[in-house]
Amino acid sequence: MRIVLCYPVEPKHVAQIQAVVPEAEIVEASQQNIPEKILDADIYCGHSKERPIEWREVVRRGRLRWIQSSAAGLDHCLAPEVVAADEITVTSASGVLADQVAEQTMALLAGLLRNLPTFFRAQQNREFIRRPTRDLHRATIGIIGFGGNGRRLAEVLRPYKGTIIATDWFPTDKPDTVDELWPAARNEELIARADILILAAPLTEQTRGMLDARTISTMKVNAVLVNVARGKLVVEKDLVAALQAGRLAGFATDVTEIEPLPQESPLWSLPNVIITPHVGGQSKWRIDDMTDFFCENLRRRLANRPLVNLVDKRLGFPAWTPRTADA
Repeated sequence: MRIVLCYPVEPKHVAQIQAVVPEAEIVEASQQNIPEKILDADIYCGHSKERPIEWREVVRRGRLRWIQSSAAGLDHCLAPEVVAADEITVTSASGVLADQVAEQTMALLAGLLRNLPTFFRAQQNREFIRRPTRDLHRATIGIIGFGGNGRRLAEVLRPYKGTIIATDWFPTDKPDTVDELWPAARNEELIARADILILAAPLTEQTRGMLDARTISTMKVNAVLVNVARGKLVVEKDLVAALQAGRLAGFATDVTEIEPLPQESPLWSLPNVIITPHVGGQSKWRIDDMTDFFCENLRRRLANRPLVNLVDKRLGFPAWTPRTADA
């Protein structure tokens, strides 16, 4: 068995994985050489960001059997060839970085609602000014995408005494942290109803461009949008037009349609926009947590037990499963 890793492991992480499968050959690949290393992998754990993988050739080789994404998103590996290959299992890291994504979301949201960009600019100019702020308490909050990240967000937001409504493609196991859990077919209804709309959905053909000129036009004029999922869920030019026209109160995002965001993008200069450079998953414990999760799924695979975050490749995301579940 040959396991190829493409995430920033340290020797202790490799040793941890080796302890689960002593007979396996473990190969550390870099972002630069992963397209070559993966060709001879039986199991691949990682997230290729810099060089595209030739998935057609990987599938043609017929060796790869399991992809464990080291990210919640799967757009980096769900190529048509992988989706069509019944012999390749895919699992997501949904929920592994949910605490960090929740913290990032709260920072973006609080900054937007409390008008921090205005006050930061005033501080740089040594000006003491006051401007209106908004409340998070008692707002109607919509969360699109109720996997690991969306569920953790609801837990963090619950104490703010608002109405929390979430949508998901598998609207099951409704927790007390949300007032309502709707099917994804009601996404547009939620978009129109929310004071605060948070995107936590995967990027699939069903979700790509889901916030476009038409759906944005249905949002409340005083609504704010927060995107901690994937930039391509939003048609950026349509969003910019709405912000410039005063159709939305603000936008905060950790992701953009193109990354890095081009210098000429109007988003940089809009006063009611907060942008962070896709750092929502950063954490002191990120690699430890990812390795723990991979090892858990490795043990499950060896014992012929169901894998956590098993992906429906046709849909492009996993059904929600608690990390401790055996079912």
